[in-house]
Amino acid sequence: MINRREQLAAAIRVVQDRIEAACAQVNRSADEVTLLPVTKRFPASDAALLAGLGLVHLAENRDQEAGPKAQAVGELLPGVDVRWHMVGQLQRNKARSVVRWASVVQSVDSPRLADALARAVDSALTAGDRNSPLDVLIQVSLDGDPRRGGCPVEDVPALAEGVARKGELALRGVMAVAPLGWSADHAFDLLAKVFERTRNDHPGATEMSAGMSSDLESAIAHGSTCVRVGTALLGDRPLTSP
Repeated sequence: MINRREQLAAAIRVVQDRIEAACAQVNRSADEVTLLPVTKRFPASDAALLAGLGLVHLAENRDQEAGPKAQAVGELLPGVDVRWHMVGQLQRNKARSVVRWASVVQSVDSPRLADALARAVDSALTAGDRNSPLDVLIQVSLDGDPRRGGCPVEDVPALAEGVARKGELALRGVMAVAPLGWSADHAFDLLAKVFERTRNDHPGATEMSAGMSSDLESAIAHGSTCVRVGTALLGDRPLTSP
């Protein structure tokens, strides 16, 4: 019977082949695209296996699951520098907890959340729980639907400027999910325009996080530098958290 490490290694090869093929179609180097596994609802053992196979950027979307998992992975892989990304909607009251495990928050969508994260980072730096600013991406709401989170397209420049002024935060780029009912090409074409303006205004904002298991080819064609992949790597998610 194939073991879990072999399963994951095979899945990584398949997804990396997809990334390489998508990059080749648009004359990009696959080295420009980070494969970011989303490990929500999967055990810390899977996350540790992925990191041991070289995918040291990992993502979670719930603070209550991510904190203990990040600690467990650190115990399973001492000395391995795993960078955890928060990719889910984040409530301000979770900021203090998130900044203790996350290297990157990809879902900053309002000035109030940015303020809460900056305060939390300042406290964590003072307490010795962090030793650097927090990298952040602005989550863009491409369709303006407030139920799904994200900053409306027209408000992104002001939010980016606010984030960039905070010494506790480092603006690294933008993130979005293709809205339901939209074609991936339409969604990522719009995000690419938002990304270009953000990068022009803030040269350090070089990351465009877009694309998942079903649409990563389209995202890469439009300039994505980070694809967030769950099912294609780890399989169907368990119904409940481990």
